[in-house]
Amino acid sequence: MKEDKQVLGDERAQGFLGKALDGIERVGNKLPDPAMLFLILMFAVWALSALLSGVSFDSIDPRTNTPIVVNNLLSAEALTHFLTSMVTTFTAFAPLGVVLVAMLGVGVAEHSGFINTALKQMLKVTPMKFLTPAVVLVGIISHTATDAGYVVVIPLAGVIFFTVGRHPLAGIAAAFAGVSGGFCANFIPSGIDPLLQSFTQAAAQIVDPNIEVNPLNNWFFAASSCIPITLIIWYLTDKVLEPRLNRTHKVNHEEVDLPAMEEVSATELKAFRVASAIMLAAIVGFFSLTIPETSTLRDGNGSLTSFNAPLMQSIVPLIFIFFLLPGLVYGYMTGAFKTSGDVVQAMSKSMTGMSHYIVMAFFCAQFVAAFSASNLGALIAVEGAGGLKALNLPAEITVIGMIILVGFVNLFVGSSSAKWALIGPVLVPMLMQLNISPDLSQAAYRVGDSSSNIITPLMPYFPLVVVYCQRYVKNIGIGTLISMMLPFSLALLSIWSVWLLAYWALGFPLGLGASYTYGL
Repeated sequence: MKEDKQVLGDERAQGFLGKALDGIERVGNKLPDPAMLFLILMFAVWALSALLSGVSFDSIDPRTNTPIVVNNLLSAEALTHFLTSMVTTFTAFAPLGVVLVAMLGVGVAEHSGFINTALKQMLKVTPMKFLTPAVVLVGIISHTATDAGYVVVIPLAGVIFFTVGRHPLAGIAAAFAGVSGGFCANFIPSGIDPLLQSFTQAAAQIVDPNIEVNPLNNWFFAASSCIPITLIIWYLTDKVLEPRLNRTHKVNHEEVDLPAMEEVSATELKAFRVASAIMLAAIVGFFSLTIPETSTLRDGNGSLTSFNAPLMQSIVPLIFIFFLLPGLVYGYMTGAFKTSGDVVQAMSKSMTGMSHYIVMAFFCAQFVAAFSASNLGALIAVEGAGGLKALNLPAEITVIGMIILVGFVNLFVGSSSAKWALIGPVLVPMLMQLNISPDLSQAAYRVGDSSSNIITPLMPYFPLVVVYCQRYVKNIGIGTLISMMLPFSLALLSIWSVWLLAYWALGFPLGLGASYTYGL
């Protein structure tokens, strides 16, 4: 009897959640196409900038130490600049180059059949019950290679789930949540660590000019965060999202352009082994070049993982090469490729699927440039940080308030470094006055910065994930993706915050040379 009541309660809870998410999806899908949404938002930014350009604000921009001024984008000079820079704004839009270059190599590997065979072999050794956490963990680890997760892990997760008969959108969502929702968690140090540390140290030196912050001051916390993040996404994917998708979004198997998952033939297996060996040899050979301290792949300080290191700046070309090589070998050995024209055709097919994203990227680039030029993002961030400071709450509540604030600002200012550059100089010194260390402030920032990535259409890769979903279900829109990702975002924001508070209460080390308190 007790079990029947429990089941009934679960059904009611899922029913309420399902109705709420369905409502969000309906409202969200009534929004214009993402390309037009970015255009409308750009016009809104123009209008708002004109209205606020004459208003004097007391907030100080920490980057310039001058009062924030909203720039009028409807002035003659601004409109002239918009017209003369429109093309370069689009061509310089970083996600566009990342996606297209990487997809050229991935396209060869996919259409040759190499990826298809690789998935078959991988699925032989991966227990089905651990498929979701495996996808999530790979997504989290992909941060080490900057944006590789968006162009490799997320689409492949959809293919993997589709291959084993599960809903491909569930795979895409799990990978997206791992790649983007768990952006600031990783047990492997990456470029994000020294990047955030540099802003944290500069902010802390406002109060204490002699203080130094270790680049790996959050390493242990970031590594431990992989545990709750993986468990949260695993549970929500398998128990909440996928059952709902199976009811509401049927996959049209006839229209999905994927190779049939038949048994691997002897020829395919031999080609796969040779191609994989060549791929592995190329990877080992390349990374052996990074070992010498004088390697040209290191930055001026000898680091391989900083964002200025040539190695990190070469990640996308490396993705292109390391997928292209095995794709070529596999394709020619199996007969999928007979001429160079077949290879070019494979690349062309991969670009065909990106046509909608290219259109969206054009308007997204113009909006992002306008929002940045207007200074509205800086105003939102600094005013929010100032408001939190004025509340003068207890330390623990202030940390939670900071996480919520960062998650909110993240909906408007996508760049992790840009947000921290804006609000760090306000929040870090403020929390130091409460005896909270810059290390703990940065850890709290990481939680808020990651959690809301997956629900904002303004995030540059968000439209790309919509395109991935449309490969399997044609009527997917912004609202569908937001409704899919909202439970992940809310769960990550709340449970990850509790994880930080518990980690703090138990006194586990945050990272190298880190502390929880700052002695005034």
